[in-house]
Amino acid sequence: MTANFLIGLREGLEATLIVVLLMAYLARTGRAHLMPRVWAGVAVAAAVSAGFGALLTFGPRGLTFEAQEAIGGILSIVAVGFVTWMVFWMAAASRTLGRDLRLRVDKAAGTPDAKSWGLALVAALAVGREGLETALFLWAAARATGETWEPIAGAVLGIAAAILLGVLLHQGVLRINLSRFFTWTGAVLIVVAGGVLAYGVHDLQEAGILPGLHALAFDVSAAVPPGSWYGTLLKGVFNFSPATTTFEAAAWLLYVVPTMILFFRRIRSGHGKAAADRSVTAAA
Repeated sequence: MTANFLIGLREGLEATLIVVLLMAYLARTGRAHLMPRVWAGVAVAAAVSAGFGALLTFGPRGLTFEAQEAIGGILSIVAVGFVTWMVFWMAAASRTLGRDLRLRVDKAAGTPDAKSWGLALVAALAVGREGLETALFLWAAARATGETWEPIAGAVLGIAAAILLGVLLHQGVLRINLSRFFTWTGAVLIVVAGGVLAYGVHDLQEAGILPGLHALAFDVSAAVPPGSWYGTLLKGVFNFSPATTTFEAAAWLLYVVPTMILFFRRIRSGHGKAAADRSVTAAA
């Protein structure tokens, strides 16, 4: 549940921040009457994301075991790709997110109210991207742990916490270091994504697409029993499998190590660029 809470919190806070920025900018520019369109876009995005999650959960059940494993493995790898893109995108876009949204709002709201619902589209696309990514990654994480409702409950709690944080931020009651928050949650999500990737590889091995199902890199089931509390914790948070195949271990290492290095390089280069921009602004 912890990993799914983190996913819900991070993705929910990204979506909430977008809505908060839209609300603040519309109010500041005297266009608060356009807020219902933002909420309409948010509602559409939430409905599409929920429908996508339901389709993933209940759609493949009528297929053969091999087909289910193949679909599960492919979608798990796709989910890892999406969450990796999201982590790097947020690291780069957090510095210009407000400015980019303002430009899109000005363009969408500049047309006559009776003819354009462009603002609803801005909100739907911005929030819907986070929702679809969350649905796909949660489904992959839930499949890896073998649970259904517990991951959903964790994600819902995370989203609820994100909404609460968004409300407090909007009202000026709370201030948090968003750069630091997205840096460390991004690092944790890379590790979680590595576990999902390894499980996706295992699915493809069970489907017969990849070889080496019985070639184990290590088996620590005696030291970390799957039914123990710490085995369950490692499985639930990091998708750790005590009996890991060589392909799974290689996939985890080849993903997590270089991705983590590139991520922190991106963070450092972004901080350096921001400091340089501040210096130029001060000198001007």
